[in-house]
Amino acid sequence: MKSAPKRKRFLGWWVVGLLLSVAVSCTPENPVSEEARRHGKLYIVTTTGILRDAVAHVAGDRAEVEALMGPGVDPHLYKAALGDLQKLRQADIIIYNGLHLEGKMGEVLEKLARQKNVWAATDALPEKSLRKTPAFADSHDPHVWFDVQLWSQLVEGLAQKLKRFDAAHAQTYQTNAQQYRLQLDSLHRWTKNEISSIPAQQRILITAHDAFGYFGRAYGIDVRGLQGISTVSEFGLQDVSGLVNFIVNRKVKAVFVETSISQKAIEAVLEGARQKGHKVKLGGSLYSDALGEAGGPAGSYVGMVQTNVKTVVTALK
Repeated sequence: MKSAPKRKRFLGWWVVGLLLSVAVSCTPENPVSEEARRHGKLYIVTTTGILRDAVAHVAGDRAEVEALMGPGVDPHLYKAALGDLQKLRQADIIIYNGLHLEGKMGEVLEKLARQKNVWAATDALPEKSLRKTPAFADSHDPHVWFDVQLWSQLVEGLAQKLKRFDAAHAQTYQTNAQQYRLQLDSLHRWTKNEISSIPAQQRILITAHDAFGYFGRAYGIDVRGLQGISTVSEFGLQDVSGLVNFIVNRKVKAVFVETSISQKAIEAVLEGARQKGHKVKLGGSLYSDALGEAGGPAGSYVGMVQTNVKTVVTALK
């Protein structure tokens, strides 16, 4: 008789295999992958839109890049749909964030890695640069994109991977990455300057979950989240009460909601502060785990960071 862990691994493989076979037999060819093949391009699938933006900058005209998760989608809770599995099957390369960001998809991605080219983008980052939190001691904070310099390192890591995979076009990937990293260097300097314009005692960023830790570390702002670094974690009355007391004691001017998370939790914090006689406003919505709509001001990584920074500075200054 199989042991429980072996049975679990066997069933996991069986489920992934079954779903992929269903995707093959029941779903028509993906038009994006068809377009890539027709023009001799790579078809690359990423999990998040944030990753898609980075890969598209590096790959340029050499690839069609598609993200599974669109605007407003929470990657911590995301489950792969049948259409996603069909895209994954057809991809030349699959790129995911890693560090348990794609919590519910993790097992599928790990198993696909034994059959296909599956890369965790954060593998390119040195462990010493990754952030740990007491509440998530078994892993690192996955929200690395909020430190623009760290994200620039990740972009370089993607370029190195693509150069090895498609050596005939290595120079294209290197040139594209260098040009994009110049934009990121400028974005990092701009962000640092903007955040420093907030009076030091008012540099406190409070959000629904702990997604902005790298941002706080890189740009000198105190960050607090009601939930942990994953939205899977629960919060209770004690968490709300503790955050309310912090807001009142520090005379925090504004708190923020996130576009990919319900704002009910933050509304409870606002109400708690008001009951204690402290007026705190809703500073606006921040993009945490997903980009905004394509073509909009937050539809790219650079645009998302700029939009967030402007929202924070306006509310806290």
